[in-house]
Amino acid sequence: MVTRILAPGEEENLEVEEEEDAATGAGSPESFPNRVPGTLLPRLPSEPRMSLLTIKIDKIGLKDAGQCIDPYMTVSVKDLSGIDLNPVQDTPVATRKEDTYIHFSVDIEIQRHIERLPKGAAIFFEFKHYKPKKGFTSTKCFAFMEMDEIKPGPIVIELYKKPTDFKRKTLQLLTKKPLYLHLHQTLHKD
Repeated sequence: MVTRILAPGEEENLEVEEEEDAATGAGSPESFPNRVPGTLLPRLPSEPRMSLLTIKIDKIGLKDAGQCIDPYMTVSVKDLSGIDLNPVQDTPVATRKEDTYIHFSVDIEIQRHIERLPKGAAIFFEFKHYKPKKGFTSTKCFAFMEMDEIKPGPIVIELYKKPTDFKRKTLQLLTKKPLYLHLHQTLHKD
């Protein structure tokens, strides 16, 4: 019997494009336990002189927001090589769609103290939705936030076309329209 080990963020029947393998880094699936969609992790214990980050995913702007079925976000923290630094987390399915927005209003607790993230690390947000005609979940687009963008308050980040490029080498904007991922950051210091 052959067992296929899936990279973090990769699911069975996930829509795959051929150039995706070259663009993404190989994760380290043995490092973290299997995750259940919609399961978010709690905040880590505080440590002296260390900062923890909570990111509230407010909403995402998409021209076809109303047509997305069971939309959710996969959040991961990767190094420059695209290797996972933390367990990957999936949000619950979004509960509200309004015009060109899908509202999440969910907090993600980053599972490492900010001071312990290596230089060049980034936090990735992959927007996924179910495609009934094809019978699987697909990544529609992604966004990322680099370490110099971590500061308290709201932030709006650009959306990029799939496949997700964890190495950040060949990025293409999803649209010329002013549609973005809206986040709010909270830093917790002991």
